[in-house]
Amino acid sequence: MIRVFKHYVPNAVVLLGLIDFVLLLAAAEGGWLLRAAQIDMLPEPIWGRLPQLAAFAVPLTVAMVGVGAYQADVLVSFRQAVMRLTVAVCLGVIFLSLLYFLMPTVTLWRSSLFYAMLFAIVGLIMARLLFRRMLGGERFRRRVVVLGAGHRAARLGALERANGASFVVAGYVAMGEPIIAVTEAVPRADIPNLATFVVERGATEVVLAIEERRNALPLKDLLRVKTTGVHVNEFSTFLERETGRIDLASVNPSWLIFSDGFASGRMLSAMAKRAFDIAASGLLLLIALPVIALTAIAIKLESRGPAFYRQRRVGLYNEPFDILKLRSMRQDAEVGGEAVWAQERDPRITRIGRVIRKVRIDELPQCWSVLKGEMSFVGPRPERPQFVEELEQQLPFYAERHMVKPGITGWAQINYPYGASIEDARHKLEYDLYYAKNYSPFLDLLILLQTLRVVLWPSGAR
Repeated sequence: MIRVFKHYVPNAVVLLGLIDFVLLLAAAEGGWLLRAAQIDMLPEPIWGRLPQLAAFAVPLTVAMVGVGAYQADVLVSFRQAVMRLTVAVCLGVIFLSLLYFLMPTVTLWRSSLFYAMLFAIVGLIMARLLFRRMLGGERFRRRVVVLGAGHRAARLGALERANGASFVVAGYVAMGEPIIAVTEAVPRADIPNLATFVVERGATEVVLAIEERRNALPLKDLLRVKTTGVHVNEFSTFLERETGRIDLASVNPSWLIFSDGFASGRMLSAMAKRAFDIAASGLLLLIALPVIALTAIAIKLESRGPAFYRQRRVGLYNEPFDILKLRSMRQDAEVGGEAVWAQERDPRITRIGRVIRKVRIDELPQCWSVLKGEMSFVGPRPERPQFVEELEQQLPFYAERHMVKPGITGWAQINYPYGASIEDARHKLEYDLYYAKNYSPFLDLLILLQTLRVVLWPSGAR
């Protein structure tokens, strides 16, 4: 994987992204040359058209990231890939129309733009067809030797078999665990030299997945492996990199303390984040005002009660604040004010409420909280005090998610479907801790772009 700031991106995704960008540049140039030939125009050198070509390729690349065209499940599904690419191109056309209106100097001819779009769709689909075949093999996957044969090792095996895995297990080594969950593991006693074993398997990384490390850490083995140039990684760190979340079942306080993350030197990033929040929330409130007003009228017409409601949430450093939302449930949804988890097909949700929850219109008034500084656009979703009290007692490290400002969208929201249980909260906490640990403006930008995917393809909205 390639690390961009603090976030890991699979090698296959980086390579495909570069191929796509070159294809888009070529499609724009091909469309322009075709149109020039039709009108018997002698083309000038390509260097003079680079701004126009880039103005075509960059928005379409951003649109593909936003609709999730580079997700692991999309890369292995041709049908999903074609659907996402089609949506991305349509969104790209809309954005290009706006861009060309504001910046006419970077405009391609409308006729050449049509040809460029056709070439782009064909090229991108062909690239997916060829790339999908290569992803099925081991060409883009790192070879890993797992030290351990217990339940942790079995979890790595299950992760390897998942769609889009970026690694392949080259071998398991049983390190004397009392419970063997991986039957094909080779006992350590049968391996004369572990470093030689790792090199012979062609591994570039060793993952330490021993169940009980106390007085059982194979230091000599790990040192010899390390000196051969093979990277040695710890189980929790490996899972964080591969899954984009912090595994609560394996981490401990010392791992969080000594791991790379939670950097304090974020003054410039924090200032830029706040400036973006102010500008974007103010602009979005102005643009969305007609939508909010029409939705409020629809809510009032369908059911009795106010169209808006305030709800107490827990924010930065456990400070409570009130958020403003469009009402999506009946007025008597919570008898006596007692907080209740939302359920799938919850009967308390109105017909209008079901629609606005799916497309996240009910969240738009929260831009006011962002403008005031109580929230940010990106961050862990703020939870209700009653739930926070319960979750802090049942989930380790839950209080640490309040060390960053809550947000309208977040890493958990784009990676995990809507949850309304302790177990769902546990999974979302793993993503929230990853965001708090690895925050960067790049990760914020990625989350904002991929929020578009969640809006276009709602998953489990309740």
